[in-house]
Amino acid sequence: MTDSVTAQTTRTNAKESDAFDVFNLRHYVGPNPDLSCEALAFDFAFTGSPKPIPLSDMHSAVSEKLPELATLEFSSYAQLFGHAVSMVNRLDLNLHMEKWEVKEKEESSAARIAFQVVHKTTSWKVVYFVWDWFEYICDPDNNDFDYDGQFAALQESFSRSVFGGPTSYSLIKAAAKKGIPVTYLWDEGLFQYGYGKSMIRGIATTFDSDSHVDSDFTCRKDDCKAFLMEYGFPVPEGEVVYELEEALDAAEDIGYPVVCKPVVGHKGIGVTANIENEEQLKIAFADAQEAIPEGEPQSIIVETFISGNDHRILCVDGEFVASVKREPAFVIGDGESSIIELIDIENGKEIRADTATSPLGKILTDDVMDNTLQESGLDRNSVLEKGQKVHLRKVANLSLGGVSEDVTDIVHPDVIAMSRAIAQHFKLTVFALDVITDDIANSWVPAKGSRRSNFGIIEINAAPGIYMHLKPAYGRSIDVPTRIIETYFDEREDARIPILTFNRLSKPAMKRIIDYIMHHEICRYPAGVCSEGMFLKKHEFPVNRDYNANMRNVLRNPRVEMLLAEMPIDVYETEGMYYNSSDLLVLEDPTDIEMILAEDVEPHATIMIRNGNDVEIRRGEADVERSQVEFEDEFFSLVLHEIKSHFGKH
Repeated sequence: MTDSVTAQTTRTNAKESDAFDVFNLRHYVGPNPDLSCEALAFDFAFTGSPKPIPLSDMHSAVSEKLPELATLEFSSYAQLFGHAVSMVNRLDLNLHMEKWEVKEKEESSAARIAFQVVHKTTSWKVVYFVWDWFEYICDPDNNDFDYDGQFAALQESFSRSVFGGPTSYSLIKAAAKKGIPVTYLWDEGLFQYGYGKSMIRGIATTFDSDSHVDSDFTCRKDDCKAFLMEYGFPVPEGEVVYELEEALDAAEDIGYPVVCKPVVGHKGIGVTANIENEEQLKIAFADAQEAIPEGEPQSIIVETFISGNDHRILCVDGEFVASVKREPAFVIGDGESSIIELIDIENGKEIRADTATSPLGKILTDDVMDNTLQESGLDRNSVLEKGQKVHLRKVANLSLGGVSEDVTDIVHPDVIAMSRAIAQHFKLTVFALDVITDDIANSWVPAKGSRRSNFGIIEINAAPGIYMHLKPAYGRSIDVPTRIIETYFDEREDARIPILTFNRLSKPAMKRIIDYIMHHEICRYPAGVCSEGMFLKKHEFPVNRDYNANMRNVLRNPRVEMLLAEMPIDVYETEGMYYNSSDLLVLEDPTDIEMILAEDVEPHATIMIRNGNDVEIRRGEADVERSQVEFEDEFFSLVLHEIKSHFGKH
């Protein structure tokens, strides 16, 4: 390690008491001169006064919170700062952002640090978090810093973002592992996976290929029940009611215990199970009414309660993929603590961190819990005997503290066949069944001589959550997110369209290339973006002043089969490149920074570089071809020929 410190001559953002300065903070939407992905980059420098503590001492202090850094060696404060930012940026969620880089500037005392981001707002806060932390380590007497409290705020910032939902983030991570580009379309509130004609859009497990008719149908529990009965699948006997008196009459006819739930709803909201008498039904009916979305009919289902365990069966693209057993939230007595104290202990466990990557949510304390305890002669202050297990609600809702256990490997073949048959009736990528049964390893088919088995389909669900399968509280993990992504993209290439990047491209040249592409039937729907114009096929459209907005709009078009893009150097240096790699890169008299574009190309891409009359053509791993041209149009003809040979029909 070296403790040498060269100070900058002026402070930019630093206070008089700061040893370090952080400035020129910039967000890039994609590959940029500092890093080959969406990133935040900033300059890091010393103020000169006060001096930081020795680098070895700083390393030791940082390693107390980030033990992964303890065995590493650092040659500078900037290296330590950059690695710390990258590590903190992953939070306690093991986020997939692993790229980072530190470039020491020869011409100044500053270093340029860049690191990969998903949610720029959270990552922006991470930079200032680490800066404040470093200043605190150097001078704890004059700096206030609550590491744990501020770190928790960072996690909350990410969790509350559009990227922080467990299902959404797991899909983003699965796509990233396969190299599939993911962007968020803020105006639409949707994620886009892939580009142009190869892309899909969606939010959580709902995608633009899904049938909205089928999705809406799954929310109408009465119609779903009739559908399942018509096909002979096992559903509980029940009635749709609108008034409390009707509910009481229905329960009397069916026989207690019963279940009460709204016809329109999801996620188990307003559902009460194992209702044993009129008083309980009155409370459950009120809860169901309260859960009905505004503007929906006040219709409620009262149906037979089937004893057994709650199971979620998940299908992807009409095929069985996973199943979990779900148990309502519970506590186990220790002979000393009250129920509310046991809940506090349970909620403090790491497994219940209630983040985008924790297996369990916090146990919710509410009136429903109090009513459930009251039915057992208990309340929040009751002290349970050691080993005594008490359920806190009747519905196994994981978001309210329920527990999940993977049972994929033991599901009976008849149950798998049934779930597949039902799922294939709907044009839904991700589909789920909620069933009640004593043992999912048993068949749903009634034994010979019996009218029915102890098996019932409670609900069918569009857009179900999937994180319970990826990270159940108990049992093995099923990689459902990757299975969903692979429904659309077997390989990384399946998510892409050919992208041709130029460091300089005039509007006439672009029009000529598009005419050439269409004339030779290289593709039917090319699009182009340059500083002077935007084209969809041969039709020109106005250019948005936000240059990368043009890129986004073209790559969002589901008909576009090929993109021609000029990458102006000023946009590359200040905003980054919206897409993540090129299939053909054409550089004319490139600057050193423009040559960085050659690092962000596909493995088998062609790179054409012209410096004056000298031309280099690099095709993947093949030997470099060198030639000379005398005229401008001669090089342009080479470009057209390369487009035809690289992308044309063979």
